[in-house]
Amino acid sequence: MSQHAKDLFLSAVLDRSVISRSGREVGRLFDVAMSPGDPLPVVHHILVKANGETRRVAFSDLAMFNDVVVSLKGEPETLPNLPESENEVLMRRDILDKQIVDVDGARVVRVNDLKLALSPDGGLCLSAVDIGFRGILRRLGYLRAWDFLGGAMKRQLASKEIDWLLVQPLDANLTNLTLTVTRDKLSDMHPADLANILAQLPHGNVSAVLNSIDVEAAGEAMGEMEPEDSSRLLSQMESSHAADVLEEMPPDEAADVLAELPDEKAQELLAQMDPEDAEKVQELLEHEDDSAGGLMNNEFLFVPPAATADDALAQVRLLGAEMDSIYYIYVLDPDEQLLGVASLKRLLLARGSDPISGIMSRNPKSVQVDSSLEDVLELVVQYKLASVPVLEEDGKMAGIVTSDDIIEHFLPFALRWKQYKAMRNF
Repeated sequence: MSQHAKDLFLSAVLDRSVISRSGREVGRLFDVAMSPGDPLPVVHHILVKANGETRRVAFSDLAMFNDVVVSLKGEPETLPNLPESENEVLMRRDILDKQIVDVDGARVVRVNDLKLALSPDGGLCLSAVDIGFRGILRRLGYLRAWDFLGGAMKRQLASKEIDWLLVQPLDANLTNLTLTVTRDKLSDMHPADLANILAQLPHGNVSAVLNSIDVEAAGEAMGEMEPEDSSRLLSQMESSHAADVLEEMPPDEAADVLAELPDEKAQELLAQMDPEDAEKVQELLEHEDDSAGGLMNNEFLFVPPAATADDALAQVRLLGAEMDSIYYIYVLDPDEQLLGVASLKRLLLARGSDPISGIMSRNPKSVQVDSSLEDVLELVVQYKLASVPVLEEDGKMAGIVTSDDIIEHFLPFALRWKQYKAMRNF
């Protein structure tokens, strides 16, 4: 019999009798404490409960720790009783049955059991979490019977485990044990996947997760969500943090989110934003939602008519990182009147010294700020445009509506119409 099991589930040792070297029972194993390790947390000590009192025994003072026997190297009276630490993290109390983020599967899951494995130094580390039905059955004591029936019926229940390095604890108690790699994984996730996770979070966990990722990632994720969902998350954050996130969002998306908030809250957040960013968002809030101005983004790249292809590409390099998307460079005169447009493809294929006036397409298709969204969609479809310029009444360029945004706006209507026709044909 090995002293410590190679792979061991927490449920197999919880509430098990703990015996001393002489063989007498000294209590029940109530919980297992862990401490930071590299790369996985390691078992530091166990909590033994007897007669209403709790004793903390160092893992190094255990003779055996497996699913059959938990025993001490000596008598409890001769072993040190460790003091309770301020940041003590317990597997049963702090992780079991709690919700965590599976950063690999982009979802929020429940911890049904914890898997321990031997660490290189001979100790035990927390290696994985069981999120499947097997974990529930194991804790109830029915897993062996289930596996026996499954074997007879040739239908085995699949294991669902997640490596600890691929999870992000939601419990603020685990901040000190949350490895940098898990925080990086959250920030590096595709914004749509991160948005999916944020939408699943229980109310009390939103702030903990949003505080653990950088504001740029949070802003990109909220841009993928419905405005009402993003506004709900923003309302749970401190105003200064919410303002920082809004600054990372494209102005049109930030405006959509603020439009869902009470006016007083929206103005409070605008006041805490960078003045330049706030001005762009405020401008968009003044347009009707169902107009080109209401859907446009007022961040776009432009150059004067005297610019060259190299000048235009320099603008892309200088400001492109701040743009949500770049399809075209617009050519504006000193009065901000739209003279023409050049695609990135034409710029890249041109010689650097070529004047932009010889590269641009003249008389580009455009809409007014008060044009209907149907007018924008018509231009996108008819001329296969990646974005449509939006002009003020006096002809000044106010912004652009991207094909992504206009299609996303009309897609729900198209899907509902398709469902309606299917019902009519049924």
